[in-house]
Amino acid sequence: QKKNISLRLTMEIVYVYTKKRSEFGRQCNFSDKPAELHVDILPDPSLTDNFIDRDPCDVAIQCTQEMSEHEVNTERFDCEPCGINHVEGGWPKDVNSQEMEQTIRYRKKVEKDENYVNTLMQLGSHMEHCIRQNNTIDIYQEYFEEEEIVEEMEGQPSAKTVNVFRDPNEVKRTATSLSWHPDGSCKLAVAYSSMEFQKVTKDMSYDSYIWDLENTNKPEMTLKPVSPLVCLEYNPKDSHILIGGSYNGQIAYWDTRKGSQPVEMSAVEHSHRDPVYKVIWLQSKTGTDSFSASTDGQVLWWDIRKMSEPTERLVLDPSKKGNLDNALGAFSLEFETTMPTKFMVGTEQGVVVSCNRKAKTPAEKIVCTYSGHYGPIYALQRNPFFPKNFLTVADWTARIWSEDIRDSSIMWTKYHMAYLSDGCWSPARPSVFFTVKMDGTLDIWDFLFKQNDPTLSLKVCDEALYSLRVQDNGRFLGCGSQLGTATLLEISSGLCTLQKNEKALATAMFERETKREKILEACHREMRLKERSRSEQSKEDEAKDGEAEESAEELVACAEREFYEVVEAEMKKRGKDDKKEKEKYEGKDGCKEKES
Repeated sequence: QKKNISLRLTMEIVYVYTKKRSEFGRQCNFSDKPAELHVDILPDPSLTDNFIDRDPCDVAIQCTQEMSEHEVNTERFDCEPCGINHVEGGWPKDVNSQEMEQTIRYRKKVEKDENYVNTLMQLGSHMEHCIRQNNTIDIYQEYFEEEEIVEEMEGQPSAKTVNVFRDPNEVKRTATSLSWHPDGSCKLAVAYSSMEFQKVTKDMSYDSYIWDLENTNKPEMTLKPVSPLVCLEYNPKDSHILIGGSYNGQIAYWDTRKGSQPVEMSAVEHSHRDPVYKVIWLQSKTGTDSFSASTDGQVLWWDIRKMSEPTERLVLDPSKKGNLDNALGAFSLEFETTMPTKFMVGTEQGVVVSCNRKAKTPAEKIVCTYSGHYGPIYALQRNPFFPKNFLTVADWTARIWSEDIRDSSIMWTKYHMAYLSDGCWSPARPSVFFTVKMDGTLDIWDFLFKQNDPTLSLKVCDEALYSLRVQDNGRFLGCGSQLGTATLLEISSGLCTLQKNEKALATAMFERETKREKILEACHREMRLKERSRSEQSKEDEAKDGEAEESAEELVACAEREFYEVVEAEMKKRGKDDKKEKEKYEGKDGCKEKES
């Protein structure tokens, strides 16, 4: 079969292309061929009368290269994570690997088997060869250890966006908490919750997610709580376990090997009464202990092996009477593993409460308070290099405190136009810390380089930033926004590499500022004592003046009384004398009458 295609021109010239049906769709084979002249149309001078000459001619010319724009979208690549759970030793089902007696009995049984001895002898030579190879070459050897590391800053401080993880739900929620995977930080757990009062809709999702940093298309795992999660933390000892605090006050924990549903939850009657804003894992042998804080004024300790009720309870009553009605609402928590008995609580009232867990009575557990903010303390963290100094983020400032000074902070940032919502120290450099603000800005501070302004200020997104978390190596950090966007940023090496003599310089600055605040505090104390003594002296003078006025009034009254007494006595005396003279006069008149 053949197909004819005709092409008609205005001059009735017809070209016929013939092609077999079997060749349709086949790849074209092009080849070089000299040009062929098919039609030659000569000019016709008679046609010039039909045209009008254009004079002058306007022609627009651009002195630029002609460009064409093309858009290409690469094919979307979807990856599915797969994992293998390896059980140590490959023990039989009837042998419990945790029981030492059973494992010893099974080993003895295997060692008596002839196949085991023969296999071991065969593998011995191969194993010896591999060990000798490893001993011959050290693949981890560093050849330039003795050379000094270049300490200079590599260009200007900078940060760039690496990945963006968005809330997959239609109704967007706030990314309230971030937690890095403890092994390699290849995953990021994000808690989502709506923090606006009475703005939760019926179709709003309660789910939170675990994201793989290499796959931003969809979360690796979904956590399904009964109430939206406000905070979420990986267990540093077991990366499969996470604990979260819910909006309704309950505590729940997940095991990623067991699915999306929580393994166990706390009972409602023994949980917090307000949203749980912070939960932290404690340093313990079992790795199952944690404690949580809420705005209901309580700090509760939990053991995930028994979540029915808390193991311990502390009411943040500043009067140390344990009255829940007078308790300060807790908004942030701080626990340093090097200080296992101490912990700190940031409150809604802008006060930091320092506590001691091992105290005998609840009243002794509250050691002291630090006050200096005008609003809730959203972030509280000790410096990883100098635990005596801690950072607080609240209202419009971030402040650095020393444990030795309670009346005021030793260093602070300027008051910003936007409200600060979170902050933390750099785990790699003692003088660097990070803050995020409600205008979507991330500020990186290096107080050895600059104290009045941030070293780097970066506009991360248009909506408000709510949460912040730095990776353990200090190179990557995550920011959670009000619309549920978690942004992964990579900062320049100069901001995450320990500089020369940085620890010594930071120590000197902390000590100098602490000493300055102590001197100022002593001066203020002396001024207060002088004012107090002056006020007491003035009160004594006023009392003396009052007594003098009272004594003068008494003297006047006494003089008046004595005067009137003297006058009355004189009047009585005169009355008696007049009476006697009258009687005497009357007696003389009687004698005269008798004589007459």
